[in-house]
Amino acid sequence: MILGHLAVLSIVFFFFGAVIIPLVSRLGTWVPHAVAVATSAIVFVINATNLGYVLSQGTIRYAVGGWQPPIGIELVLDPLSSFFVLLLGGIAVVVLWHSRYPAAAELPGRTAPFYSATLLMLGAFSGIVLTGDLFNLYVFLEIAALAGYALLGGGSARAAVATFRYLIFGTIGASFYLLGVGLIYMGTGTLNMADLSAIMAVTGVEPLLVIGFVFIITGVGLKMALFPLHLWLPDVYASAVSSGTALVAPLGTKVAAYILIRILYFVLNPDLSRFQLPFTQVLGILGAAGIIWGSIMAIAQKDMKRMLAYSSVAQIGYIALGIGLGNTYGFIGAVLHTLNHACMKACLFLVSGNLLAAGRSQSIDALDHSLRKSMPWTSLSFTIAALSMIGLPPTAGFFSKWYLLLGSIENSAWIYVLVIVASSLLNAVYFFRVIERLYLPRGDVAAEEAPVVVADNRPSLVAPVVFLALLLVVLGLGNVIVVRQLIQPMLPAGF
Repeated sequence: MILGHLAVLSIVFFFFGAVIIPLVSRLGTWVPHAVAVATSAIVFVINATNLGYVLSQGTIRYAVGGWQPPIGIELVLDPLSSFFVLLLGGIAVVVLWHSRYPAAAELPGRTAPFYSATLLMLGAFSGIVLTGDLFNLYVFLEIAALAGYALLGGGSARAAVATFRYLIFGTIGASFYLLGVGLIYMGTGTLNMADLSAIMAVTGVEPLLVIGFVFIITGVGLKMALFPLHLWLPDVYASAVSSGTALVAPLGTKVAAYILIRILYFVLNPDLSRFQLPFTQVLGILGAAGIIWGSIMAIAQKDMKRMLAYSSVAQIGYIALGIGLGNTYGFIGAVLHTLNHACMKACLFLVSGNLLAAGRSQSIDALDHSLRKSMPWTSLSFTIAALSMIGLPPTAGFFSKWYLLLGSIENSAWIYVLVIVASSLLNAVYFFRVIERLYLPRGDVAAEEAPVVVADNRPSLVAPVVFLALLLVVLGLGNVIVVRQLIQPMLPAGF
């Protein structure tokens, strides 16, 4: 029971912090940042405790308010949800630690609303992952969306316009999801995920339920920015404040990926999703198309944040492809890539924030080798994260792609093998373009002789990016431990 309360507290602490920040912000400009970091750190410890218990003792189920399911709302901590909610807390701590100076520079006088919206969004993300009820998931999904709009649209006028487009797409996605939930309730009389799965095991999946799940998957695909439903993402990521992008890019789309995994392999019968209905096949095709499209579009960009935004479309494609493969290697590759991509993309967007803090342009053409002298740790961290995105060993990105390759080979899906290999080459094109500018002189003698102004002089800016870069190497070298201890226990029945 105590651990059940801890599951609730991992949501409540975020919401409590979001409410407290406006009340204490007058105590000092540093207070909202401190509350946000402390709240995330507390939640991370709670989630780590829960994950340790779940892996050793089994699933925790908690009936909110004492109302038992299927009437009441249930929170479920199993290996899958415990892993994802721990990932949320961990990335939040690192990004919020980094955010103090960038947020103050990009949002002068408005950091309290920024941090309040951030914690509200993180609490909703945690609720999405932990809930065992389809309608309660919708409620958290909308809370996260509203907080995300405020978080991403609070910077420039350009960010507000891009976020308005995101709002339109997000509303359409939420409407699809809610229509699907309504159809499923009409067909079964329940919205509890475990109860729904048990009912369908007896009655089968009728056409009304199939239509309902199609609506849900479509709505989640919009939230996930799955190709070709990704049109809102590049402008939003490129124009939002750097700390907001560094949170939403690693976490927002991963939460949507979690919903797909939960519905396709834990609510629906895995064999039904893989062999009887075309859900996973369509997901795999769209994922493969997104990988190529996102990679090609990233090559065409001149702005670093926009390049990273299109790169995210491709990386989401890897996760969708893994889910769509419908086998053990594909599942492991998809879940492992959510972890790896969260760390990689957080690191890369934090590097972008460091460039802004140093007064450097986001234009790739404006980058030069003076950065390796003025910002050596930031440059090194970008390089390691870029190599991981490309998929070079021993970085983490190599191993998630390796599992996706094994899953594709197991299914004799040779076109997917070609897509994964080709995309790594495309990734190399646009990332090595930046690395080349960071490390190779361009023949400007005056620039060579100019005095170097060291910009890597704030530990709160440098330490988080270095930590994430080192973590990518550690996760790569320790990938076997991650797979065996964390991912294998969450494999669906029948895999």
